[in-house]
Amino acid sequence: MRKIISPLVAGLAAAFIAGCAGPDQKLGRGLSNTSELVRWGELRANVEESSILKRPGYGYYGMIHGVQRSLARAGMGVYEVATFPLPSYDPVLTRYYSADPVYPLSYKPGTLSDPLFDTDTYTGFSGGDVAPFIPGSRFKVFDN
Repeated sequence: MRKIISPLVAGLAAAFIAGCAGPDQKLGRGLSNTSELVRWGELRANVEESSILKRPGYGYYGMIHGVQRSLARAGMGVYEVATFPLPSYDPVLTRYYSADPVYPLSYKPGTLSDPLFDTDTYTGFSGGDVAPFIPGSRFKVFDN
């Protein structure tokens, strides 16, 4: 029992000494990079770049290079998720890859269109009727 408790206490002490900002950022960056295999942002960015630049002799370069970069980014993510409690919380391979996810230039990510994130027009916070269910209430908020 003592053999189990002492490494656990040492691990908790190291976590309290290190703080949470570094491990949290490393874990978040790792999870974001691991999801590259679902997102394929590097692939789409490289295909778009190679089709716009029209380099002679490049053919399938964008596709092959994009798959290679996506797999490398996912590998970086798996490494960062596996080692997030350990020190050295800086991004890995920043000489070749950015720490943030890559998207094609034609796509700008934003918030999801979901009732949780959208404004509610029935309460009057984004314009529209304040109380549309009450007859004669045509007062509008935030309309010019």
